[in-house]
Amino acid sequence: MVFAIEQINHDPSLLPNVTLGYRIYDNCVKLPVALKAASALIGGLDDTITDNTCKGTPPVLAIVGDPVSTHAIAISRILSLFRIPLLFHYLKKVNFTNNLGERVAFDENGDALAIYDIVNWQRKEDGIVHIKTIGLFDAANVGNELSLNEADMFWNPVFGTVPESVCSKSCQPGSRKANRKGEPICCFDCIPCAEGEISNQTDSIECLKCLGDFWSNRGRSQCVLKEIEYLSYDDAMGITLSTVSAFGACLSLGVLAVFIYYRNTPVVKANNSELSFLLLVSLTFCFLCALCFIGQPSHLTCMLRHVVFGISFVLCISCILVKTIVVIMAFKSTLPGTNLMKWFGVAQQRGTVVFFTLIQSIICIIWLSTNPPGPLKNTKYQNGKIIFECNIGSVTGFSSVLGYIGLLACICFLSAFLARKLPDNFNEAKFITFSMLIFCAVWITFIPAYVSSPGKYTVAVEVFAILASSYGILFAIFAPKCYIILFKPEKNTKKALMGRADPSK
Repeated sequence: MVFAIEQINHDPSLLPNVTLGYRIYDNCVKLPVALKAASALIGGLDDTITDNTCKGTPPVLAIVGDPVSTHAIAISRILSLFRIPLLFHYLKKVNFTNNLGERVAFDENGDALAIYDIVNWQRKEDGIVHIKTIGLFDAANVGNELSLNEADMFWNPVFGTVPESVCSKSCQPGSRKANRKGEPICCFDCIPCAEGEISNQTDSIECLKCLGDFWSNRGRSQCVLKEIEYLSYDDAMGITLSTVSAFGACLSLGVLAVFIYYRNTPVVKANNSELSFLLLVSLTFCFLCALCFIGQPSHLTCMLRHVVFGISFVLCISCILVKTIVVIMAFKSTLPGTNLMKWFGVAQQRGTVVFFTLIQSIICIIWLSTNPPGPLKNTKYQNGKIIFECNIGSVTGFSSVLGYIGLLACICFLSAFLARKLPDNFNEAKFITFSMLIFCAVWITFIPAYVSSPGKYTVAVEVFAILASSYGILFAIFAPKCYIILFKPEKNTKKALMGRADPSK
C-alpha cells in the first residue's frame, strides 16, 4: 500500500494537484487498541495539535481495516457518526442485521437466507458522499455472492448516472484507439476510420482497408460491395433519353411515310426524293443509335454504340452534302453552255454517298481490329462507387471517327453557305446551312461538357448531343417541306414553285 501511494504521488498524471497521505496503526489483534486507533484517526489526535479551529476537510477521509470482522463492525458504528467509510480489504465472515433487528451471521459456506442493501461511498471535492445503492446480497439465490439488481439501483442526484472509473470509454466498431501522448494508457481518443477502412471490434488499435470492389459502410464497421453506376433504363435520366430517342425515330419514319405518300408532288421531286428518303432512314438510325449508349456496358454494346454512331452520322452528313452539291450544280447548269448535271447524275450521287460512308466503315474496322472499345470499371472519380463505362480503346480510332464526321460537316456547311443566295423556290441551301450550323454548335459544345461530366453523366452528355443534332437536322430540313405538303397544298404545285402563282392567293 505504501509503495502504491508513493507511486501515485510521484505521477502527476494520475491525481494532479492531489497528494495522498496515510497513517498506519497496529491493532495488536485487540479491540480496545483498534478503537483507540480509530478515535485517533477521527479526531486527528497526535503528539502535537496544530489546528484548533476544527474547520475544513477532516484529516482522514477513509479507514482501511480492521481485518477482523468483529472489530470492523464495532469501529464502523463509531465511524458512521462522522460519515467516514470503513473499507474492508478482504472478507471472510460477515455479520448482518436484517430488517427485524435480528442478527444473521454466515460464512462462505453458510446457507442462511438474508437480503441486505449494499451501500457504496465515493470521495468528492466536498468530502465523502453517498452515490448509490448498489444492489442486494441474497444468500439463498446467489450462494453468498454479491449480485446487482439494476431495477433496485438508486443513484444520487449529484451523479445521475454510473460514475466513470476510467479515463476514456471504449472505442466502438468503426473507430480506432489513439493514445494520448504523455497520459496513461487508459487515456485515449477514438478516431473514426477513414473512408474505405473499417474496424469491426471494440477498442481496435487500427483500421483495416477494404479490398477490391468493396467499400466501407456508413458506420465504418464492415466492408460492402461498392455501388455500380451506369446510365440505366431504370433511372429517370435513362427513361427520358430513351423516350426522346424512340420519339425521334418514330418522327423520322413518319416524315418518311409522308414523303413516300406524296412522292409525286413537286415539293418532294424538286428536293431530290431519293436522297431525302435515304437521309430520313439515316436519321432514324441516328436516333436509334442513342439507345446503344443506355444500359449496362458489355463488349458487344461498347463496340456497337460507336460503330453505329459513326456510320449513321456519316451516312446522314453524306446525303446532305450530296444534296448541297446537286443544288449548286443544278443552278450552274442553267447557265448558257454548261451541263454539269450529266456528270453528277443519280448514279454518281449514290456512289458519292457510298464512298463517303465506306471510308468511315474502314476506319471503324481498323479501330475494332486493333484496339476495340470495351467495358471498364472506373473508380478514379468516386472511391465509393464503381462507374461502369465503355473504354474507347484506341484514342486514335475514336478521334478519327469523330474527326471524319466533323470534316464532312464543315465541308457541307461551307458548301451550303456559299449556295444560300441562289433562287429560293428550288433552293434548300438555306435550310441545310441552318441545320449544319446547329449540328456544329452542338458538337463543339459537346467536347468541354463531355470532358467535365463525371460518371454516368458523361454518357448522358454524349446521348444528348446525338439527339440534339439529329433533331436539329430533322426539323431544319424537313419541317418547312412537311408544312407545305400537309397544310399548304396550294403551294405544292409546279406553278407555285416556278414563281408564277397568283400573288393574291
